[in-house]
Amino acid sequence: MPTSATAREQLAKLTDPEVVVLAQQGKEAAYRELLTRYERPVFSLIFRMVRDRETAEDLAQETFVKVLNNIDRYSPDFKFSSWLFKIANNLTIDHLRRRRVDTISIEGAPDAVTAESAKATSIMIASGDESPLAELESRELGQAIEKAIGKLRPEYRACIMLRHVEDRSYEEIAEIVKLPLGTVKTYIHRARHELRAALDEVR
Repeated sequence: MPTSATAREQLAKLTDPEVVVLAQQGKEAAYRELLTRYERPVFSLIFRMVRDRETAEDLAQETFVKVLNNIDRYSPDFKFSSWLFKIANNLTIDHLRRRRVDTISIEGAPDAVTAESAKATSIMIASGDESPLAELESRELGQAIEKAIGKLRPEYRACIMLRHVEDRSYEEIAEIVKLPLGTVKTYIHRARHELRAALDEVR
């Protein structure tokens, strides 16, 4: 009989759809595996949008509760990660509509523990070869970016973050936010236009 450690190792080798099938069969270990794979990415995405750790933790927990309660409704026709992020996005958008959030993180994921991981999950605003003055100007620009993104409509904010921070394709974003592909492209175009206009005012 395999040990629990061996069982975890076996689950870790399975694809998302394979793990989901086990979760749909009521295997608690399979659900824990999905949680292990996506807990940090989901929390990081939500945190960047709400800029409050406690709120992000609550929304991430709510996301996974909803995933557990609706796991039987998941269709393998879609990527599991897209289905999961769609649930997280919907909950976060609802929260943002109820309570305006002014800022968004450009510093990278809050769970980034190395300089490399922080850089990989941040919005890049300047080169790494700067003078102190240039670095200060870059920091001021970064604050302007935070403020400008915070003023975007929640739908625009979600699309721009999924595209430029999560590096999702337009097609994946359309799946996540449940909007036509053309609408997603329009939202991202408008978000970029609004950001450029806002940043032109501070330059």
